[in-house]
Amino acid sequence: MSSCNSCPTKESCSDEKKASCAIENNPLNSIKNVIGVMSGKGGVGKSTISILLAKYLIKQGYSVGILDADITGPSIPRLLGINDKKAGGTEEIIYPIETEDHIKVMSLNLLMDDENQPVIWRGPIISGTVKQFWTHVLWEELDYLIIDLPPGTGDVALTVMQSIPINGLVMVSVPQKLVSMIVSKAVNMAKTMNIEVLGVIENMSYMICPDCGGKIKLFDSEDTEDFLKQTGLELLGELPMTGSISNIANSDYRQIEDIFDPIAEKALKALGK
Repeated sequence: MSSCNSCPTKESCSDEKKASCAIENNPLNSIKNVIGVMSGKGGVGKSTISILLAKYLIKQGYSVGILDADITGPSIPRLLGINDKKAGGTEEIIYPIETEDHIKVMSLNLLMDDENQPVIWRGPIISGTVKQFWTHVLWEELDYLIIDLPPGTGDVALTVMQSIPINGLVMVSVPQKLVSMIVSKAVNMAKTMNIEVLGVIENMSYMICPDCGGKIKLFDSEDTEDFLKQTGLELLGELPMTGSISNIANSDYRQIEDIFDPIAEKALKALGK
């Protein structure tokens, strides 16, 4: 038995256990870059930022897919306006849904008859489903696959980090001390798994005054500065609290393109692209 680099404990593993953690690729797919979008806390806008990042990449001429790894709380299809679509497939292959702007998408809600029904599964089944979204979905050739991770540092996050070759993670936070503490756990998990964190996007950072157009800070910026100092991460950018972000399936998401595009550009530079 020898030490296994993919395990957070770095304990010695049997050959059988190491094989179960090994990255398995689908020979029908060719995916050049995988970017995970993560936060230790729910409700901070990971899914929204995953979609904004995908839309930015599509505009740059790249081929892009989104893997919705939040099995118990999938929101990607509804945010993209494809929640009425259903993915098909065979016993061996699952075909993703493609949006009007040619983003390939796979989410559990695209396989369910009713998106409102809860997923009452135990951890191993949920983790296995996420792994199948990597190995069984016909992504074909992609320049970028964006993975929208569930909140927390549990089974699914661990499965993704062990079984999918992630090139970098974007952390999403909001300017509150409690959230920063929880996001720090996700950052430390990524470091333990030797996965690069590209930086932090602070969502709901401010409001835009409807009269003067100035920024209205909702929380003390010192909390964010302390968080960045403690984690040693770069702030990729700040997003406002605005209704256009919550309606990104519609054309009004373009209202924040000028704000988000430089953030996405910084993330790609951190990735070395």
